[in-house]
Amino acid sequence: MRSLTHTLVLQTPGRGLFPCTDAVKDWMATVAAGGAGTGLLTLFCRHTSASLLVQENADPEVLADLDRFFARLVPDGDSLFRHTAEGPDDMPAHVRAALTQVHLSIPVVQGQLTLGTWQGIYLFEHRQRAHRREVVLQYLGS
Repeated sequence: MRSLTHTLVLQTPGRGLFPCTDAVKDWMATVAAGGAGTGLLTLFCRHTSASLLVQENADPEVLADLDRFFARLVPDGDSLFRHTAEGPDDMPAHVRAALTQVHLSIPVVQGQLTLGTWQGIYLFEHRQRAHRREVVLQYLGS
């Protein structure tokens, strides 16, 4: 059993869903070239105001609809929130991250991610301004 770890650094321009499937696949190709076979890839977002999703990668309207849904569900500047240390999008970003997930587990077979045809991996930035985000990848397997 082997365990390999890598950190992806992603620069976001602000709120939205940003594809990171290619970067994850590129790293897995490096791991596979070293003999990786079957195992599990875990992705972990090291932030409390961003999250990770597996979502449709064919129609960009899906991502736009998700963004609009969360804007309606958890609006910026809601008077309910008292934590506004970094602005009106601060606490809403934390709630959005709590409603989604900060980690994913994806099976790996013969060195390949087992994502479905229309599935992609996305970093969901919940803050309005640009951020540098880190996603830790850990492969555990043969």
